[in-house]
Amino acid sequence: MNYRHAYHAGNFADVVKHVVLCRLVEYLKQKDKAFRVIDTHAGIGRYDLSSTEAQKTGEWQGGIGRLVDAEISTPAAALLAPYLEAVRSLNPEGGVKKYPGSPLIARHLMRKQDRLSAIELHRQDAARLRALFQGDFQTRVIELDGWLALGAHLPPKEKRGLVLVDPPFEEEGEFARLVDGLQKAHKRWPGGIYALWYPVKDRKAVAAFRKALVQSGIPKLLDIGFEIRPPSPEPSLDGSGMVVVNPPFTLEGELRTLLPALHRLLVVEQPAHWTLEWLAGG
Repeated sequence: MNYRHAYHAGNFADVVKHVVLCRLVEYLKQKDKAFRVIDTHAGIGRYDLSSTEAQKTGEWQGGIGRLVDAEISTPAAALLAPYLEAVRSLNPEGGVKKYPGSPLIARHLMRKQDRLSAIELHRQDAARLRALFQGDFQTRVIELDGWLALGAHLPPKEKRGLVLVDPPFEEEGEFARLVDGLQKAHKRWPGGIYALWYPVKDRKAVAAFRKALVQSGIPKLLDIGFEIRPPSPEPSLDGSGMVVVNPPFTLEGELRTLLPALHRLLVVEQPAHWTLEWLAGG
C-alpha cells in the first residue's frame, strides 16, 4: 500500500470533495429525522499539515491554503461556511495547521440523533481513527474493506443518509470497481445518496467510467468535474470529479454558485474548466 492520504490532505481535490460533502450533510439536516453517513475509505480522520508527508508535497498550499483566508463573494461564502467552520474548529489560533478528513467533517456537522460509520481497511489507520473517535457513541469505526461495506452495511437502519466512496485509486480497475460497487449498493438501498470521488489523470478512463455509469440504468446521476490545469504530458492529477447519486434538489443550484468561486481560487493553469452534467435524470 503506497498511498497515504497524509501526502495529499487539504489539496484542491479534498477541498471540492469536502465542500460537496458538507452541502449534502446540510441538506440531510433539514429534516428532524436521523440519518447515517457511511464513509467507506475513511483514512485517519485528521491530518497534520506540518508533518513530513504533507510538507514533502505541499499540496495543501494549493488547496485549503488558498481558501482559508480568501475573500469570497456573499452567496458562495454562505455555502462554504459549514466547511470552513469544520476546518477552523481544528485551528483555533488561525491559519491551517491541521486538516479534517471526511469522517471528522461529517461528524462535526452532525446533530445528536445522527450517526457515522467510518470504515477503514488498513490496521494502523483504523487504530488511529478509533482513537480519534474514542468515547463517541455516535460514531462507529470499522476495520473492513470499504468495497465490502457497500453490501454489508446497506441499508442503514435510519433509512436516510449518505454513502461517501473515496478509494485511493492506487490499484488497476478502481473505476470498474466503483461502478460495480455502486450498482450493488443501489440495488440494496435505491433511496440513499451516494457520492463517488474519482481522479482526473487518465482522460480516457474517466470517459469510459462516465459512459459505464450512463449505461448502469441508475436513474439520477449528477457529475461534478473540476480541473485545475489542462492535460499534463505525464500522468498527473489535473483535476477530480464526484458523481452524486440521488442528489438533493438544492445541490445543482448551490454548485453553480460554488464551483466558479472555488475555481477562481484553485486553478493553476488555463485552459481548465469546471463542469456540472447530468449523466441520468436531471
